[in-house]
Amino acid sequence: MSFSSKAKNEICRIELRKSCCKLAELTALIQSSGIIQITGKSRVRLKVSTENASIARRIFMLIKDLYQISPEVLVRKNRRLRKNNSYMLLVTDPDDALNILESTHILTYDKEGKIRVNLGSINQGIVQRKCCKKAYLRGAFLGGGSVSDPEKAYHLEFIANNKQYADSLCRLIREFDLHAKTIPRKNVYVVYLKEGEHIVNLLSLIGAHTALLNFENIRIYKDIRNNINRIVNCETANLSKTINAAVRQIENIEYIRDNIGFSKLAPPLRQVAELRLVHPDASLRELGEMLTPKVGKSGVNHRLRKLDKIAEDHRNSRKL
Repeated sequence: MSFSSKAKNEICRIELRKSCCKLAELTALIQSSGIIQITGKSRVRLKVSTENASIARRIFMLIKDLYQISPEVLVRKNRRLRKNNSYMLLVTDPDDALNILESTHILTYDKEGKIRVNLGSINQGIVQRKCCKKAYLRGAFLGGGSVSDPEKAYHLEFIANNKQYADSLCRLIREFDLHAKTIPRKNVYVVYLKEGEHIVNLLSLIGAHTALLNFENIRIYKDIRNNINRIVNCETANLSKTINAAVRQIENIEYIRDNIGFSKLAPPLRQVAELRLVHPDASLRELGEMLTPKVGKSGVNHRLRKLDKIAEDHRNSRKL
């Protein structure tokens, strides 16, 4: 089961006590995954579809609790495609469907009394309270949302069938100081979050606390792993630098010994040159401890640089 499916199954186990929150969640489910059929003489039918059995039960429960209606449930098996079953919940009685759609403000009337279907904007009366805003986001996630496995990527998104709804949903998410953005994708619009911290906060808002903890654990593990990799890479680079410097120093000291002679060097330079040849793997600090008198790391480095310059100057003079 995917990370997203686990999060949705967890959300579906949340018990709702307030009717206002039930209405907000159902409204979002209808706006994100519902189909409204209007035939002659304003006969209305409502369909809500999902591929998740837990969500199907959730929709059934919400409609039954709010309206004392038991919607018809159709199950289509997708054996050939090896996909999940698809579930369709139908409210075929026109009066029942009309009652649901009017109370969710998805269906309104113009001045002439003609039916207008609102699948574009979120009615502010539905999300007036903070608890209802959260419930609406929960329904929108169940109906058209998904969250990527944090092992692969930090990405949470909602699919919207039109730009107006995408913008409305984006504004609602931003009310919680979350940096939601919208982009078009083929024939739909996507409202998404990319920052790990904001995804965690949204999962908390909609009640997916187990998913949140799993997400955070993976995020912490990835951060630690990345930090370790950075440290290892940094230490490897430093080690490579140290080795290259030591090789260069030994080459230059051997050149001085063979072409100039240590006897021509000042005693402090000769002492460090001889020690470097005897201890090619020693660090600057270790070389400094061996000198008499002892010299600090910067002092040893200064002498080795002088030796490098002597060797380089001598090479250049021979080229002339």
